[in-house]
Amino acid sequence: MSRFPAGLGLAFRLARRELRGGLKGFRIFLACLALGVAAVAAVQSVSDGILDGLRSDGRAILGGDLALRKIYSGFAPEETAHLTASGRLSMQAELRAMARKPDETASSLVELKAVDGVYPLYGSVSLRGGGDLHDAIALRDGQWGAVVEDTVLDRTGLKVGDSIRVGEASFAIRGVIEREPDRAASGTFSLGPRLMVSLDSMAESGLFQPGSLVYWNAKLALPAGTDLDAWQKALHDRFPDAGWRVRDFTNASPQIARFIERMTLFLTLVGLTALLVGGVGVGNAVRSHLDQRAGTVATLKCLGAPGNLVFQVYLIQILALAGIGIVIGLAVGAAAPLLIGRALEGLLPVTARIGVYPGALLIAAVFGLLTALTFSLWPLGRAREVPAAALFRDVVAPAAGRPRASYIAAMVAAALALAGLAVLSADNRVFAAAFVGGSIATFAAFRAAAWLVTRGAARVGRLREPGLRLAVANLHRPGNPTGSVVLSLGLGLTVLVAIALIEGNFSRRVTETLPTDAPSFFFIDIQPDQLQPFRDTVLAIPGAHDLQAVPSLRGRIATVNGVEAEQAVVDKEHAWVLNGDRGITYAADAPARSTIIAGSWWAPDYRGKPLVAIDDNIAKAFGIGPGAKLGINILGRNLEAEVAVVRDIDFTTMRLNFTIVFSPGLLEGAPQTWLATVQSTPEAEAAIQRTVLNRFSNVTSIRVKDALDTVGTMLGHIGTAVRLTAAITLVAGTLVLAGAVAAGHRRRVYDAVVLKVLGATRRDVLRAFLLEYGLLGLITAAIAGAIGTLTAWAVLTQVMSWEWTFLPSAVLSTALLCTTITLAFGFAGTWRALGQPAAPLLRND
Repeated sequence: MSRFPAGLGLAFRLARRELRGGLKGFRIFLACLALGVAAVAAVQSVSDGILDGLRSDGRAILGGDLALRKIYSGFAPEETAHLTASGRLSMQAELRAMARKPDETASSLVELKAVDGVYPLYGSVSLRGGGDLHDAIALRDGQWGAVVEDTVLDRTGLKVGDSIRVGEASFAIRGVIEREPDRAASGTFSLGPRLMVSLDSMAESGLFQPGSLVYWNAKLALPAGTDLDAWQKALHDRFPDAGWRVRDFTNASPQIARFIERMTLFLTLVGLTALLVGGVGVGNAVRSHLDQRAGTVATLKCLGAPGNLVFQVYLIQILALAGIGIVIGLAVGAAAPLLIGRALEGLLPVTARIGVYPGALLIAAVFGLLTALTFSLWPLGRAREVPAAALFRDVVAPAAGRPRASYIAAMVAAALALAGLAVLSADNRVFAAAFVGGSIATFAAFRAAAWLVTRGAARVGRLREPGLRLAVANLHRPGNPTGSVVLSLGLGLTVLVAIALIEGNFSRRVTETLPTDAPSFFFIDIQPDQLQPFRDTVLAIPGAHDLQAVPSLRGRIATVNGVEAEQAVVDKEHAWVLNGDRGITYAADAPARSTIIAGSWWAPDYRGKPLVAIDDNIAKAFGIGPGAKLGINILGRNLEAEVAVVRDIDFTTMRLNFTIVFSPGLLEGAPQTWLATVQSTPEAEAAIQRTVLNRFSNVTSIRVKDALDTVGTMLGHIGTAVRLTAAITLVAGTLVLAGAVAAGHRRRVYDAVVLKVLGATRRDVLRAFLLEYGLLGLITAAIAGAIGTLTAWAVLTQVMSWEWTFLPSAVLSTALLCTTITLAFGFAGTWRALGQPAAPLLRND
């Protein structure tokens, strides 16, 4: 009969007594948990702060309680009258234009914004050095004013006080924009810096012409207490065919919100990866602690302690230590956003409301607790089952067996809860579920790889070189660190390899693989009556050739088979086709370099019912094909056409491509402009840009290389941020490696002493141990390189449908990093072991 009383009281007393010895052996345990919890807490808190800022400052970000946007033509008088009667109204116009020095020696593409006298309804425009916006842009001494972003001055060489020309008008630069409250609400990809002028001044510019790509915005401040939903419904009933897009301040910047939510998901999953990698360290620490307590456990069992008591004692210890690690992580995770918030100032178009968000901290704490339980229940359950005699010899002859079913079930339940929390707390649950599945597959792959390494090392046989023989033997000896090092360090390196390869392919695709026949310039807003003179002027410049031009309109998908487009979406992954307006053209012949997936192109002389060719992404979004009816709103009119062709567009050619192409006979009479591309020699580029600006001031020219530089810079910033975040996973893996080295320190000391007594020199022992860690590092790097390469290939080719190029430099740099890390920790551990005197150890054993 057991001499030990039942209940948790004794377990608590025994656990507390053992913890009096301090946290030695659990530093890695605490560091792993704290790092992962801190990462998740910080990401969630920063995200909540940004999204809270979006919600709280919605009116300033949007520029009103409501914003209505139309393209091409402004608001009709009856529409303006209705809006004016409803509240305070501000009208603005946005378009891309070319700003240039008066002597035409320098120019810059700008995002032009023309505002009325009451702008902004909410918030304020901040100018460097202070000053009032409307005073700066007013007509003074016969010249209108303008305020610009710094980049305009950098590109043109102008300064405040100088004149700048836009279209046919001349403006005096009277200020530099530091903050524009509603910049985030524009919703368009910015290729140039902001230039802001008075709406009244645009009559002199000549930029507002029929078909010009102008976005007209009406911002409205409604009386307090107005029911937004009811007001919008009444507006739709009053103007059902207005063709405008309406947003209210509760969804001021959906693009930013989506971006933040997706980045939060990604960064949270990276933090969770670090936590999972740290879980390996947790498991190692628990296993090492139980190995060191083998005598205590055996003694308790010999004295009649039941297995449940042993399990309870050490589970209480683990939970107490996990609580300490989680609290440390939460403290760091709550403080880190304060520093991150300062770093984000000026980088985001919104003000992040950084603070303590209990929900974010709670999610991080639960992640930490479930991770600790998932990775510690197996060794705890195993210690409960193994007989006392086996525990005494477990280090040199590990006992086989596994925990009883109840403990395995508890571990599985904790793992499922961890996976469930990852999925349920994510905005994109499909992506989070894929992450969970990928994590399980990756864990299994690394476990299998570690098993193969140990089995392979065991089958190598007796090598003649003593140092190499000892190194290979250490890879498969009892208590070897191979499994934990390959799994933990390999996961972090796999993430880095995959990211390096994906980013490298992005950069190569954008900057290095520009097609040889790619155009040098895009030109927009060419008026129909300017097309032939434009063609003649450009092609007359030596070095310019292959000018291509197509008519251009903008429209949005309104209905699909008679159903409103928003309700007709069947594939949420492609719902982005409803974000904003789509480029539209019409053509008799099929565009070059596009693959027809379904249907057939109409005859060149076709003049029947309206037909349309659509991009494959639109077809996927709505689950449609040839024969479907697509309603498209162009210039406020809903035009219905039958889908005749579904095609795959190769946008990498940099040629003129449209996701929606109409058959001839319908759009020729609509107000429109023309887009054109031209190829040229590098020497002719300056002459082309200068000549077009001089003769066609309303035409905007976009140099392809400049646009690619903008995209490349964005990718570079994103890549740097992603690599830094992924490095958290590598840090966690390094901590686990440090734990594996620390856990094996006692064996290293024993092995070093025995080898020295048998005649090995300090150099021989150091060389043997470094060979072991060098082999371990190279093997881990090879596995991480292979899995990371496979991951990058799958993401690029299967998810993004991009071409794949293997970049060996990314894998080789990872191999070098991995080998360096393992050698550094191996050297540190071995050097400490070599410093131990032999006599005391031999006497004690």
